[in-house]
Amino acid sequence: MPTGLRRQGCPTESLRRFSGDGTRARATTTNARTPTSHASSHASGGADPVTPAAIGAATTAALTLVSEQGWADRPQDQGLLAWTYNPNMAGHVTAQSNGGVAGRITLVRIILREDITWSNVWIGLAGLVAAAVLSNCYLGVYSAAGTLLGTTTDISASLMTGATAKALPLVTPFAAAAGTYFIAILLNGTWAPNSLTFKASGAGVSVNAGLTAPNLRYSNTLTSQTSLPSSLTLSGQLTSFINTGWASQWYGVS
Repeated sequence: MPTGLRRQGCPTESLRRFSGDGTRARATTTNARTPTSHASSHASGGADPVTPAAIGAATTAALTLVSEQGWADRPQDQGLLAWTYNPNMAGHVTAQSNGGVAGRITLVRIILREDITWSNVWIGLAGLVAAAVLSNCYLGVYSAAGTLLGTTTDISASLMTGATAKALPLVTPFAAAAGTYFIAILLNGTWAPNSLTFKASGAGVSVNAGLTAPNLRYSNTLTSQTSLPSSLTLSGQLTSFINTGWASQWYGVS
């Protein structure tokens, strides 16, 4: 068969050509044009953006964590999503009399570095006393604007048993975007001074260095409360009890 002629009656081979020695060679096409520049289409905001996940690259949030924490322990290493600080640093306890903190709302700031679904607030319960009488005790989460985003049921019974780290569930989990939040605790009842205690850093007056309301790291606000209000005026944050070390307690998030 002459070189280059199509083989009649064989549609499947209509694109094949035969070389001089009778073996088949596949035809090829070429386009000598200069490739059109299209990098912008793969950029953020482009028509076909390339994401870190698509190419197995680290996300911005992950790189930020590595930059800030290096190879230090992270919440994810312990099955948590975030924490106020490494629990290994909670080598002290916070303790006050019921006359000091009962009915007061105390706040601890926490900064999320990535979006999460917030379901539980973890505490480190260090000390308890059987003679305590507790009621209307709650944990809650407020936004940076002072809006209550989630709250537990009354945790009084949980504070009477099991001196250990424990997760206390929010009534309704919520989607929390990266940003600043405040974990609130409200205690009510009677207990012997310094008997109801929480694992804490023991940080005192210097903890809010460089900060002012409404961005205090540890603060207290309101009195005579029996439940967490739907909103707080964070510009009214106080430090009247913080300077004693109260509110430096450790919190975790899952």
